[in-house]
Amino acid sequence: MSRFVTLSSGSSGNVSFLEYKGCRILIDAGFSGRKIENLLAQIGEKAKDLDGIFLTHEHNDHIQGAGVLSRRFDIPIYANEGTWKAFAKKAKRLKEENIKIFKTNQFINFKSMDILPISIHHDAMEPVGYVIYLGNKKISLISHTGIIDEKIAYEIKGSDIYYMEANHDLEALKLGPYPHNLKLRVMGKMGHLSNDQSAEALADALVGKNETVFLSHLSDTNNTPELSRLTVDNYLTSLGLDTEKDMNLEVCERYIPSKIVEL
Repeated sequence: MSRFVTLSSGSSGNVSFLEYKGCRILIDAGFSGRKIENLLAQIGEKAKDLDGIFLTHEHNDHIQGAGVLSRRFDIPIYANEGTWKAFAKKAKRLKEENIKIFKTNQFINFKSMDILPISIHHDAMEPVGYVIYLGNKKISLISHTGIIDEKIAYEIKGSDIYYMEANHDLEALKLGPYPHNLKLRVMGKMGHLSNDQSAEALADALVGKNETVFLSHLSDTNNTPELSRLTVDNYLTSLGLDTEKDMNLEVCERYIPSKIVEL
């Protein structure tokens, strides 16, 4: 069985599961170990069968359960040096052999997967997104970046699955309850993509091969699933794309698994 599923996505926590040719990994582990075990159980999986956990950066909504799962089930954790320096302060008593350090922008040949961690723009030590090649399939996960630069746009173009941040509606953020400095952080170049930015990035990346798009990491204060979907749908439709026929547009669930995509 080969499949991709977002187990949970949002400001509260982020976890995705990928299985390909018997290899099973998590991308991020942003809930408690017990919660992640429960999420895996909802798709018929067990944490003890995981081959690795790949971290994007050290913020708690992406790493909370990683250390617990590693210790409990002897799972290796993969991250770059910057993320490990920050994460090591929060993760205690990990086995040395489960601390795996990779170099950003260099391929990792991991069992049946070829994984490329790419630099993104976020206020963390050394944040990355992932572009994952699975035979003739390609998955791009960009869940936390303030901008999409030319390098990111080049690497993600032509993917079969996009896990793309659509964190906030800009007007909702401006008029919302966040303090001024937090608003500036979120909308800044080292913050998060808005619905409009996500739509523009997707318009450039999609090539018309019935791709599946998951809008991810939605703010529960400055966005709604309906608004996120509508904004992206309207923009892509204005460019002549039929979001019902040319692609599959989904919004990630916040606390339960989203649609499973068979690979």
